[in-house]
Amino acid sequence: MVVGSKPLLGAHLSISGGIHRALEEARRLRCTAVQFFTHSTVQWAMKPLAADAIAQFQSTLREGSPLSLVVHAGYLPNLASPERPLRERSIRCMIDELERCEALGVPSLVFHPGAHMGAGEAWGLRRITGALRRILRATRGYTVQPVLENTAGQGTNLGYDFAHLGRIIAGLPEADRVGVCLDTAHAFAAGYDLREAPGAETMWDELDQAVGLSRLRAMHLNDSKREVGSRVDRHTHIGKGEIGKESFGRLMRDPRFARVPKIIETPKVDDMDRKNLRLLRRMAKQDGGAR
Repeated sequence: MVVGSKPLLGAHLSISGGIHRALEEARRLRCTAVQFFTHSTVQWAMKPLAADAIAQFQSTLREGSPLSLVVHAGYLPNLASPERPLRERSIRCMIDELERCEALGVPSLVFHPGAHMGAGEAWGLRRITGALRRILRATRGYTVQPVLENTAGQGTNLGYDFAHLGRIIAGLPEADRVGVCLDTAHAFAAGYDLREAPGAETMWDELDQAVGLSRLRAMHLNDSKREVGSRVDRHTHIGKGEIGKESFGRLMRDPRFARVPKIIETPKVDDMDRKNLRLLRRMAKQDGGAR
């Protein structure tokens, strides 16, 4: 918990009606952080952001309470693809995503590393690193950072092992420009058992050794519908899944992560965003004792 200030906590919110609508909804939910897409995630094509849309977004951001901003990239790009046309399209798409974030003044673009599609993990990791080198060259001078998210390990998706993230970053000449995002449900599905304090500390130690906790730019706080090590990515509400409340309470009170934006990506049913956020805020204020 941040002494004398609110934790950076929010939700992934819709941009229906304009990108600035995510900011308005975040404030309605009393968020101090917000994550959103900047375009439809089911299409490759992105309409350029109109000048009036950018101005409206920045005006809305200035006029209300402070918000820590995170954008999530679309799900179509695959930087590890063995198919050259798809990989080239993915690289171009990621450059476009970063350009949009830069125009909006968003500091972090979270994205999934990619899937090797049967070509092998080592080969896929090299492909991702090579793609990121090109992306970073094309966006040199930008303030926005590409942020690698850990995955659940479904199919041939890479990034379920923190060592994958470390290998990708280690191959980048501009490694200081790249951050990481920790998704609790993904980590749990990948086999990191964070339910009890010792297991959680082992997870953080492994992340620190692989990439360094100083690279942590965002967290996704999601409970998991499936058991530890299932390799199945199924989010559920805080305290309603296999991870349970205790782990989220520890995380909310951990001073190491006080200034890291924490985003829920839980199912959009009823008024559950408000309820999940209220529960997490309450956890942040509780005296949980030593880690």
